[in-house]
Amino acid sequence: MHLRVEQFEDVHLHAASVHDWEQTYSQISPGAVCSSLCQVDGSRFQLFRERINQRLVQHGQAPRDRVCFALPLSVPGTARMQGREADERSIFILNGGEEFLFHMPQGTDMLAITFDRETFERTLEESPWSGEFRQWLRQPVLRVPEGRLAQCRQRLLFLLGRSIEEVNASAPEQAEEELERDLLEELTCLLADPGFDRTQRLTSSPGSFIVEKCHQLTLSERQAAPSVIDLCARLRISRRTVQNSFRAVTQTTPVNYIRCIRLNGVRRELLGSRPGELSIGDAASRWGFFHLSHFAADYQALFGELPSQTRRAGPSRSWADAA
Repeated sequence: MHLRVEQFEDVHLHAASVHDWEQTYSQISPGAVCSSLCQVDGSRFQLFRERINQRLVQHGQAPRDRVCFALPLSVPGTARMQGREADERSIFILNGGEEFLFHMPQGTDMLAITFDRETFERTLEESPWSGEFRQWLRQPVLRVPEGRLAQCRQRLLFLLGRSIEEVNASAPEQAEEELERDLLEELTCLLADPGFDRTQRLTSSPGSFIVEKCHQLTLSERQAAPSVIDLCARLRISRRTVQNSFRAVTQTTPVNYIRCIRLNGVRRELLGSRPGELSIGDAASRWGFFHLSHFAADYQALFGELPSQTRRAGPSRSWADAA
């Protein structure tokens, strides 16, 4: 097993440090970032806990050939996963290679587990609820009994703490096998709880669809991001509908959301390049910012620093690695 514990002051470095996940995190709420990430990696599973103080939108693709579960430990508000409303009573499920969009409230604390698909499928075959499990696993958000979920959280946190202590165990292979078995057992028992509503079908909201379309357009047309008027015309909906959709899903206005996505795009460009390779002006223009004074003010308002203060090309990270 491998253990890695890190703390960050930037959501982009945080996102890039989650092993095997192709994803970007975009900061939506303004202010300094304070986040932490604890990862335990086995050969056929991954267990990690992440805590982030700012509101984010996560966009990416789940690891291929894996089945991914996430259990919120604390969600101070409403989250949206794949357009479905979620809270602390929910668990999230993603299948390997699946694209996802997750709106994360400020102060979210999340525990995530990924299993090798073949191993997980083998566990399902041995379960009397195999057929029901396969049906539920196609849903990205499931509501589970509150009491049983609280017990599961407590047990998983215990397993995370135990794995940290055992990462340098005298019998590492045995410790890894035991942890994998315990994680699989805990997840399958949670879904098999008698109080679980087997008829639930959580659907994506129209507002989430509108926000997702805007997000996609902002990324694909980054030099000329759509205005609210453009969105209304393309989707054939009213300005009020667009405004209400963004308020419900992102807790901000469409104008600010689009601006934040573009500012995060510039920040990723700066973090991934050296000053001699890419100037601030060129990075800004790639994302449709052509008035540099306005851009610098917006950048500072969101990230708490000017573009010229952003550390370029591999800022230092605080981490500990053990095997």
